[in-house]
Amino acid sequence: MAYKTKSDHELRQHFEMLQGVEHHKNELILELLSRVDKLDESYQQMALDHQRETQFNREGQLRERKLQDELRKLKAFMNRDPFVLVLIDGDGMIFEDDLLRKGELGGKEAAAGLWNGIKDHVHNRLPDIPSDCRIMARIYANMKGLSEVCWRAGLVEKASLVEEFYRGFTGSKILFDFVDVGPGKDRADEKINELFRLHLGNFHCQHIFFGCSHDNGYARLLEQYTEPMITDRITLLEGVPFEKELYAMKAKYSTTKIENLFRSTKINLYNQPLYHASQSLQQHPIQVSAHDSMSPPIPNGYQSPYQPIIGTSTPSPAPSNPSTMNPKAPTWASAATSAVQIVSPPATPTPSLSSLAVSTEIPRNRLGQRIDPPTVYDKEEVDRVRKMKLCNVHFLRGDCGYDPCTHSHSKKLSKSEMAALKTVARMVPCRQGSACDDPKCMYGHRCPISTPGKKDCLFGENCKFERDLHGLDLNIVRTTMIGKK
Repeated sequence: MAYKTKSDHELRQHFEMLQGVEHHKNELILELLSRVDKLDESYQQMALDHQRETQFNREGQLRERKLQDELRKLKAFMNRDPFVLVLIDGDGMIFEDDLLRKGELGGKEAAAGLWNGIKDHVHNRLPDIPSDCRIMARIYANMKGLSEVCWRAGLVEKASLVEEFYRGFTGSKILFDFVDVGPGKDRADEKINELFRLHLGNFHCQHIFFGCSHDNGYARLLEQYTEPMITDRITLLEGVPFEKELYAMKAKYSTTKIENLFRSTKINLYNQPLYHASQSLQQHPIQVSAHDSMSPPIPNGYQSPYQPIIGTSTPSPAPSNPSTMNPKAPTWASAATSAVQIVSPPATPTPSLSSLAVSTEIPRNRLGQRIDPPTVYDKEEVDRVRKMKLCNVHFLRGDCGYDPCTHSHSKKLSKSEMAALKTVARMVPCRQGSACDDPKCMYGHRCPISTPGKKDCLFGENCKFERDLHGLDLNIVRTTMIGKK
């Protein structure tokens, strides 16, 4: 078969076709090379990112491991030496009489009873607290005032037994301490409040047992804390029944009472079997005179009573309902020695009952309620007399039993000064209220600023007088004759 020769035109066409194919091939190769360059660049960037992330992860792992080690050490430090704090106002939370009478031995028994009571409560009701948790107890009080009052009330044979008691209490446990704050209003309160706040934020302190049932003033401290994570760390320790404002807070805080450890009634200075050398103190009831430092600011026209409410000739049983005494009532210890630095004047003869003009008639309204006669007085004169540091019991009753007494017996009072002193005394609520039948009683039997028929006054819930001593009918329909005492 003969070979057919292509013409020039055909050859040119073939060449042009091959030339086009080569061009497309070159374009394809260039495009592929371009993509390889981009992929290589992307790869290098990803390799760098990967290397950086690998290094970051490695450093993060090392940092996390270090932080975990530090956290373990911190947790071990936080869990080291856990303790619960027992914080007690010793001016009002007073131990049982039989313990006080034993002196140092009684103090050791009281410390053991407190330790066992707190330990049982933690074990039974606070399971999250470690079993090796220690117990720290701090009691703050005015030692001299507390000893004096316990002796005068007949709780102990001699005042030094109270000091011996707390020496035994302090010496029986390493973390148990009694702190003598000395005389002065609110000294124990201030220290207790600060220590409470300090340990409430202390992570070593697992729980606080707060012994304050006798004083409404601590409600101001407790009402600042409302979050359950805080209130769950507080237990209110009961001695005497909770005061009105503290009783209202029982729903928010847990409470506990250690049986046979603290007194369940307040000290009554009337008709107690005093161990005193002077027979006169056994023949006359003792009353604590008002201290000027206990009176808070008052509105014009009324001298607010801020004095201790003393028991009457018949001791009162323990109240079943929360007490409605004043919200910041002074304790017996502060009442006895808030003016310890004052040098007592020489003893003066006790005024006779005839010179005091004590009436044997007690006016009463149609309901048999005792009615104090209305008084008109000069507020400036009352303020001046209050600053004279006079003994109310000496001048108004004539039977002060304190020897020495921290208030003045020696001044000779004018009629206006005697009237002002009677006004000051009337502003302290009588413990027996309107049922009182003591003709010598110098305290108030109705709120002096309340209006007949109205059960409140400008002081509202903070008034020192009970609600039933407001709004009394002042119409006197009869009198009760009381024989001279």
